[in-house]
Amino acid sequence: MTDEGTWLGGLLASVEEAPPVESVAVMARVLQDRIAAVNVSFLITDLGGKALVRLTGAASEGARGQPERIELSGTLYDQVIRSQQIQTEAGKGDGEAGPAQVRVIAPVTDRGDAIGVLELTLAAPPDRQTARLISEAAHALAYVVIVNRRFTDLYEWGRRTTRLSLAAEIQHRLLPDSFTCDAGRFTVAGALEPAHDIGGDTFDYTLDRRALHLSLTDAMGHDVHAALLATVVVGALRNARRAGADLAAQAEDAHRAVAHYPDQVHQTAVDQTDRVHQAVAKHGGQAMVTGQLLRVALDTGHTAFVNAGHVWPLRLRDGRVQEISPLIDLPFGVTPNPGYRVQSLDLRPGDRLVLLTDGMLEPHGTDSSLRNLIKKTGDWHPRDAVRAFTEAVLKTTDHDPRDDATVLCLDWPGP
Repeated sequence: MTDEGTWLGGLLASVEEAPPVESVAVMARVLQDRIAAVNVSFLITDLGGKALVRLTGAASEGARGQPERIELSGTLYDQVIRSQQIQTEAGKGDGEAGPAQVRVIAPVTDRGDAIGVLELTLAAPPDRQTARLISEAAHALAYVVIVNRRFTDLYEWGRRTTRLSLAAEIQHRLLPDSFTCDAGRFTVAGALEPAHDIGGDTFDYTLDRRALHLSLTDAMGHDVHAALLATVVVGALRNARRAGADLAAQAEDAHRAVAHYPDQVHQTAVDQTDRVHQAVAKHGGQAMVTGQLLRVALDTGHTAFVNAGHVWPLRLRDGRVQEISPLIDLPFGVTPNPGYRVQSLDLRPGDRLVLLTDGMLEPHGTDSSLRNLIKKTGDWHPRDAVRAFTEAVLKTTDHDPRDDATVLCLDWPGP
């Protein structure tokens, strides 16, 4: 028997030699040969994170048309994704006297981002060595998908169980490649609904050697106009950040970019404060984006914060949910603008910080039900918590919210 490391290296080599569209299928065939699996399938999570789509195995790989949606709720797949542990289930033989087969499901995850699951059918329950090989193969599969989705639409097609609007197509290109990042020092996860028809909301995060950078923005308006405005503000923020600008300079760049945006966006939202409300009334014809920018120092947890007319964050600490009420500056694009103040946000080890857009609050009328949900899911992984938050909005609005509902959740266990 070859060394396990050599086997894994050979597995990846076989995948690299295959065309990008066939890489997962090649990996499945190698696994079938290696562990005598009757069938091997890869199922990818959809954009909403509530269903799976089979890309290899039982379904015809790459077949066009509407992908087959497998609901997660209450299934063994859901248990695997939530627990991030391999699960097995006894099956039936081919005939009445045939041996019972075993279904094995392993999470395909990278740094907390639940990409999908690896499903295998074996003739007998896996021993410890086989289970370890399956786990390693599933982890490798996550990297295979991440690398090869740059070259093909196959994986993106699989994630779209509902056709995206043009605005959502534009908007999804602005979001991080992974909605979840478990980096040891912290865990961050974002979600937004309706995933197929968003237009205006964005979230972003990135990490450097010293700090975690977060942003949440809400471009006023609807449809393509809002998506284009969101493109402008996210592009300005990233451009300034990557040039080494501090938070105040990033906010100023975003403001100038939005202020020069063509006057096409109709204002529809009413903000929390009289000051912002008056600005909306006075500058109703201007393009406008509310938002929050954060920079969290990795060694101390010190958090610098800019609030551009946005909904205040919520913080879970010691079992209590509190609203953080920082100073409010005008939204990006509203002129004249006196500038943006960099404030300190109180973030301590063990805190959970929840940034959200007004679409998370409007369906409930108040934020009390959201606070209760944040408290109830306090010990959940942020990846699962944000899905619970947005699913609650969809349920309340009968899956037809009037506005995007977007949330970004940060767990700060400390340095």
